[in-house]
This record gives sequence, C-alpha cells and structure tokens, in this order.
Amino acid sequence: MRLQGKVAIVTGGTSGIGRGMVERFAQEGATVFFTGRREALGAEVAKKTGATYIKADVTSEADTARTVAVAAKVKGRVDVLVNNANIPTAGARLETQPLEMFDIAMAYVRGAYAHIKHVSPLMRAQRQGSIINIGSASGHRGGLVPTTYSVAKAAVIHLTRCAAMELGEDNVRVNSLSPGAIVTGIFGKAFGLAPDVADATEEKVADALSKAQSIPRAGRAEDVVNAAVYLASDEASFLNGSDIVVDGGMIWGQRFSQMAAGFQAMATMFQ
Repeated sequence: MRLQGKVAIVTGGTSGIGRGMVERFAQEGATVFFTGRREALGAEVAKKTGATYIKADVTSEADTARTVAVAAKVKGRVDVLVNNANIPTAGARLETQPLEMFDIAMAYVRGAYAHIKHVSPLMRAQRQGSIINIGSASGHRGGLVPTTYSVAKAAVIHLTRCAAMELGEDNVRVNSLSPGAIVTGIFGKAFGLAPDVADATEEKVADALSKAQSIPRAGRAEDVVNAAVYLASDEASFLNGSDIVVDGGMIWGQRFSQMAAGFQAMATMFQ
C-alpha cells in the first residue's frame, strides 16, 4: 500500500504500460482516474480495478481540463499525474515521412504539457505532487525507432527537466521514465494493426526483444510500472528532474558477446 490515500491520473490507461499502472496503483491503495479513447476497454479496466474511466483524447486541451476537473471534484486533490498516452510512428526515412506524422507525434508532447499545465495549480496549492512523464530510450539515442518518435520523446524528457525546475520550488516533483524494448501492442500498431488486434500480439515480439539488450529477456510492462510506483510514492521525495531508463542496458551499447564475436571476426583478417 505504498500509494495509500493518493489520488492519481493516468493517461492512456486502457492498454499496455498505462493499464499496468492503473492496476498496480489501485493495488497500492491509490484512487485512480484514467483516460483513453476505447470505451469498451476503459469499462473493462474500471470494472477490474475500481478505477474511474474518463473517455478523453490527450491531444485535446478541453478533454485535459475536464479530466483534471473530474478528479478534483470527486476527491478535491490530485497527488500523481502520469503522462503515458502515446501513439506509435510507422517506419519511414526522414525524407519520405509525411510531416503530418511529425505533427501527430508532437501533439502528444503538447498533451503532456497541457496535463501539467492543468494539474499544476492543484499540486502547487497542496504543496506536494508527483508528475511522471513517459519518455523512451529512443529519446536518448537515435537509430532505434523512426525519427519522429525519437524527437517527440526527447522533447518529453526535456519538458520534464524544465517543469521540474519550475514546480520543484512548490514541492511538486517532475520526473520521467524511459522504457526500452517493452512487450506491448505498440509494435503491432506501428505496423498498421488495429489497436485491439495489436494488443493481442504482444507475445509475438517477446523473443525478438529478448535480444535487444544485455539482460537476456524482453522488457515487460511491470518493469516500468515498478519504477512508476517508486516515483509516485513518498520514497522518491528528493528525486526531481530525473529520467530513469528502464531498458535492461540497451542504450549503453551492444552485448559483450556481440562485441567479442566482432573482434573474433576481425582477428581472422590478420591470420
């Protein structure tokens, strides 16, 4: 019960990492409000967890204001905000990627900004709060995913730092989590599958993702959720402006065995 008595808002809580956060936050004692566009899934998650579903599009400021207002009206406060909602970007070279895809990716950065904007007055008045933005390992390192997604996630990570410097003086903490290769439906969605179909294909990518980092298994939603619980809790009360990378070591380089194989191949050149 590490979040006992806290009121949390989680965007994009109907599937993947967001759904995992809704379920775990509720188990940890929080009162959870979560958003998403798929009503059937929202109702399913709400029934399972006791959380409150709000149909909302995070790229709409009107929906954002309504989400915060609902939580504030019911509970009178908001202690935790998780900006999790996101959209995958299809692979394309920079010169062939429609600029509309860049605009869509950046709309989710705008959505995170809007949620921070609308929840900040409540948290500042309370003199406490924890805002968690979901970045990505690709926000630190290029070449992992299409450029539009990487640029948007880099923006989210820097938004975290800037907001942390502004809100920290009122004891409102802003941190981010940067997942690596995590088994969710986002990969299927990036390749054009309908959201519900994509969510059912998660395990198809698990084997491939197990080779993406030095830790020899695929990352799971609960790996990110565990870190989110820490940031949302009072245990992280002196953490502000930080980005925690949850990627099994992927962004730091290739596996030692891959490096050794490369050196061995080079050694044959000199024999």
